[in-house]
Amino acid sequence: MEQLISLLDSTIRVSTPLVLAALAGLFSERSGVVDIGLEGKMLTAAFASAAVAYATGNPWLGLLAGMFAATMLSMLHALVSVTYNGNQLISGMAVNTIASGITPVLGLAWFQQGGNSPQLDDVARFHEINLPFADSIANVPVIGQIYSGLLSGHCILVYLAFLVVLPLVTWTVYCSRFGLRLRAVGENPHAADTAGISVVRIRYLALLCNGMLCGMAGTFLSVYQTGSFIKEMTAGKGFLALAALIFGKWRPTYAVMGCLLFAFADAVQIRLEGVPLPFIGEIPSQFIQVIPYVLTVLLLAGFVGRAVAPKAIGIPFVKSR
Repeated sequence: MEQLISLLDSTIRVSTPLVLAALAGLFSERSGVVDIGLEGKMLTAAFASAAVAYATGNPWLGLLAGMFAATMLSMLHALVSVTYNGNQLISGMAVNTIASGITPVLGLAWFQQGGNSPQLDDVARFHEINLPFADSIANVPVIGQIYSGLLSGHCILVYLAFLVVLPLVTWTVYCSRFGLRLRAVGENPHAADTAGISVVRIRYLALLCNGMLCGMAGTFLSVYQTGSFIKEMTAGKGFLALAALIFGKWRPTYAVMGCLLFAFADAVQIRLEGVPLPFIGEIPSQFIQVIPYVLTVLLLAGFVGRAVAPKAIGIPFVKSR
């Protein structure tokens, strides 16, 4: 029971940046704008948040800086893709390339630590929060173990992601006027334009939400998980989040389920490293580390053909005259 709770606890932690990035991609792609730049936005946010948190000693200012940096890249993507009708895939790759190049250059110039940032002090980092009575009921079988070991002891960003952001995004997409217009623009922008909806405005707002959520995801990695910025620390998480979004058929709840599945595979591979298995022995770490990515390929191969993307996704909108 303790090992299972520990595994699930790791799954929740690992899935948090994936969940935030997948929901960010949901806004963009539901509006009809392909976004493969999630990786670059997360990486830029991780650097900006770590740098500001180190300079100010305040993790909340680091969070704001990360959200601002990611939003600026998202607005750049919007400028190219929405205003000038550029190729959305190339624009997304440009965002990734910019982030991959500028973060180590600035890190080397500012901190002289090989492109990384210094380790953050305790006051400059987010920490785990113990829920009320978690310690007192920790020894209670099952219920106490789940409450104290699984539900308690997470960073504030974890609780925000699952208890605030996910319900809010779901309500926004399916129950709000903006969500209705968002889906209409992603399915048939010309019909939405005929109905008096500004396609450009909706797509800019969608990418604004996209940047803010990517900023939260990047901040989680640097200001909480590692306590510093490390070159290329996102390590493909943006692409995993995009895969989870496709696996979830561009629906918030299903996309989060995909993120949890990928995170579970990641948590399992961490525990398998260096552990000899019966009749097999110790598996080389290279094979274990590839488990989440193999799972991604298998799931996409099995489900992507059945997933129906928004009809206008990737198609530049040219207003009819």
